[in-house]
Amino acid sequence: MTEAPQPAGDNGETHARYTPGTPCWVSLMVHDVAAALDFYGELFDWEFAPGPGRLGPYVRARLDGREVAGIGALPPDRHLPVAWTPYLACDDVDLAAEAVRLCGGTVGVGPLDADAAGRLAIGSDPSGAVFGLWQAAAHVGTAVRGEPGTPAWNELRTFETANVATFYAGLFRYEERRTEDGASGSSGSSEDHVTLCLDGRPVAGIRGLGPALPRDRGPHWMTYFDVIDADGTLDRLVGLGGQVLSPARDTARGRVAVVADPEGARFALLQRAA
Repeated sequence: MTEAPQPAGDNGETHARYTPGTPCWVSLMVHDVAAALDFYGELFDWEFAPGPGRLGPYVRARLDGREVAGIGALPPDRHLPVAWTPYLACDDVDLAAEAVRLCGGTVGVGPLDADAAGRLAIGSDPSGAVFGLWQAAAHVGTAVRGEPGTPAWNELRTFETANVATFYAGLFRYEERRTEDGASGSSGSSEDHVTLCLDGRPVAGIRGLGPALPRDRGPHWMTYFDVIDADGTLDRLVGLGGQVLSPARDTARGRVAVVADPEGARFALLQRAA
C-alpha cells in the first residue's frame, strides 16, 4: 500500500454520495457465481441480495444489510480476466467516458444504465488496467467501510507511475503525493509510489513495479479488504480453496497479504495496525 487508507466513511459510517474520483464500489465478474458466493460468503461473512440484471446475473454482497461489493457472471462471449474492479464515482459518466478516450484510455462497456441503480462505464487506462465509472442514482455505492469484510483501499499495480498518474489526473482533480526518490521499500529497492488525493484526503494509490509486475497479470487494480486477523483469514481462505500469493507481512499500516480466490481473482487482506 502506498498510504494509510482514510476515506470518508471509516468506522462504519455510511455515505450520502461520494466525491467524484473516489473509489465508490468494487465488483467481481466470475464464471461460476454460485461458487464465488460460497467462497466470499464464508470468507467475509457476506450475505447476498439481487442486483441490477442489465449485464446478466448480478448480486450485491451485504454486511448487516449494508451493501459492500458486487459479484456477477462474466458474459460467455467475452474473454475477460476474472478480477476485482474498482468503480470511480462521477457526476456524469458520459462526460467521464469521453475524458477516458481523450486522455488515451479505452472504453469497453457503456456508458449504459444499470436499471434504476445508476449509470456505468467500464474502461482501461493506457497501460491496460481495467476500472469502472459510476454515476449514482438509487445505488450510491459501498455503504459501510472500516469494518471486517469491507473494501479498505484500492491500488493500481503497473509498470511505472508517472504516465498513468497523469492519465487519472486528467479524469479527476487528483493531487499527487509521491514517495520521495530513493525511499526504500520492504524489498530494499527504490519505490515508485503515488497516492491520489482529493482535497488532501488519500483515496487511491499507484505502485510502479517495473519488471517485477507479474507477466501473467499485467497492470491491474488491487482491492484491499479489512480483516481482524490476517493470518487467521489466510487459513480460512486456503481451506475454502483460495491461494496465498504473498504471505502476510507487517507494514507501517498493518499486516498485509495478497491472495487469490478459486477462479484466480487477486485481492489483498489488511489487518490494520493498532
